Amino acid sequence: MDMATLLDRAKAATDNAVVSRVFGEPVERDGVVLLPVAKVSAGGGGGGGSGHAQPAEGGDAPQGEGSGVGYGLSAAPAGVFMLKNGDVTWKPAIDVNKVILGGQAVAIVALLVARSVLRRR
Repeated sequence: MDMATLLDRAKAATDNAVVSRVFGEPVERDGVVLLPVAKVSAGGGGGGGSGHAQPAEGGDAPQGEGSGVGYGLSAAPAGVFMLKNGDVTWKPAIDVNKVILGGQAVAIVALLVARSVLRRR
């Protein structure tokens, strides 16, 4: 892949990281306007390699070369802004999986502490 193609792809990827990915289209119902909000993360990287121009011992072709590039974009719901009667309020999106995982972690710690206390008696 030549450098011009690589730069074109990088520009296309950064063009995807726009405000419209964070704020969704407003939704109006019964006099209430909801503006959905997401947490968007993006990242990328690349690298290259090289080798020796001379063939390796016992080989008949030069060894080496290599390059690569990667890009990722992630979005998760954060909540909504709610506009009702001129007042704006924030309603966070709750990730039930994280709540359950947190509860399990607290329960495990409580059991370990209880076991330690009972062993000392």
